[in-house]
Amino acid sequence: MKVILASASPRRKELMDMMGVDYEVIPSNFEEKRDESLERTKQVELLSYGKAKEVFERTTGNRIVIGSDTLVYCNGKFYGKPKVEEVAKQMLRELSGKTHEVITGLTVFVEKDGKVEETIQHNVTKIHIKDMSEEEIDQWIGTGKALDKAGAYAIQEEFCVFIDFIEGSYYSTIGLPVHQLYDVLKKYN
Repeated sequence: MKVILASASPRRKELMDMMGVDYEVIPSNFEEKRDESLERTKQVELLSYGKAKEVFERTTGNRIVIGSDTLVYCNGKFYGKPKVEEVAKQMLRELSGKTHEVITGLTVFVEKDGKVEETIQHNVTKIHIKDMSEEEIDQWIGTGKALDKAGAYAIQEEFCVFIDFIEGSYYSTIGLPVHQLYDVLKKYN
């Protein structure tokens, strides 16, 4: 069965490659908007659902469409992808020395012989970032890798030196809960 990743994220592609899954990429055109009235896990589920559904509706035949979204959450506040360096710096100042949650939503649509099934899940991982100095924050921002990442950091990049501990799924923090996706995909092989 054809597998479609509804994301242009290079990190999600790397994780799919690691899983050994034969897939194609069709980026979603879903407009991401958070609904602040929703509980945080519902936020990521809704966003992953929107991404997967938009691609599912543009494709036909027997297929599996995978959508995912990741948000960083700390002290009642969401941290998305900063658009400018000053916002990224402020995010890191607020996350420095704290434990926060990285919440990843996963939605999988499956159509097989005209029957459609959907799975909607989420994964929560707790991460503690060491206290960071202004100089360390500036050095990380200077790499140019902060602006396209939720929370303005990437655990798998040079930023790893600031991660004190992780409680949960490392791969989910990168953008795809591969252990949960594997359990869904194995039902259709």
